[in-house]
Amino acid sequence: MIPLHDDNPTRRFPAVTLALVALNVGVFVFQLTLPRHGLTAEGFFLRAGLVPYEVVNRIDVPPDDLVPLWATVFTAMFIHGGWLHIIFNMLYLWIFGNNVEDRMGRARFLAFYLLCGIAAAATQVLAMPESLTPMIGASGAVSGVLGAYILLFPHARVLTVFTLVIFFPIVMVPAWVLLLAWFALNLLQATATIGAEAGVAYFAHVGGFAAGLALVWLFARRGPRLRRQLR
Repeated sequence: MIPLHDDNPTRRFPAVTLALVALNVGVFVFQLTLPRHGLTAEGFFLRAGLVPYEVVNRIDVPPDDLVPLWATVFTAMFIHGGWLHIIFNMLYLWIFGNNVEDRMGRARFLAFYLLCGIAAAATQVLAMPESLTPMIGASGAVSGVLGAYILLFPHARVLTVFTLVIFFPIVMVPAWVLLLAWFALNLLQATATIGAEAGVAYFAHVGGFAAGLALVWLFARRGPRLRRQLR
């Protein structure tokens, strides 16, 4: 499922959403220059990504981190493992984040986004405490945005590409259908990875989405009231 556009207009310019997209893209462009600095992508992920084993045991497994261990929960949110990883994360963030930011306000949305990212990381660490695989990507925080969107704008319609092996229908679907299907798929994939290393942090997706559901009403402002039309 690839969302292309929603029919949910915003009242304010989504400055924070755009800034988050720009920061993620900027870090990714920097990653492309790593060979010039004598670094490999894998080495950079280990140094700036979040490694569950390190967090649980409070030790730094070589190579040394570029930032303090506690800060990797934040730096990991802005690192991506490849073109598809960043493209899909930023696509979801842009389509759904602008409306959530519009409803919350800029400062509240930024705090909400980071808290969802922290909750997502904590969920992955609890699920895979012995993992030495670095967790990277904005997926956990973006999942929190999706959790907020499904509660704030369940009946918005999203133009979506469905990848069905040999053909790719493009249809408008209600946001609650798309995002509930997205969550169910990630929950199934997370369950399938229990006790095994996985290349995708599915538990982070689940934890971020759950955090978005739980925190949205603490950060969202009330929507505009509908005026009754007298006839």
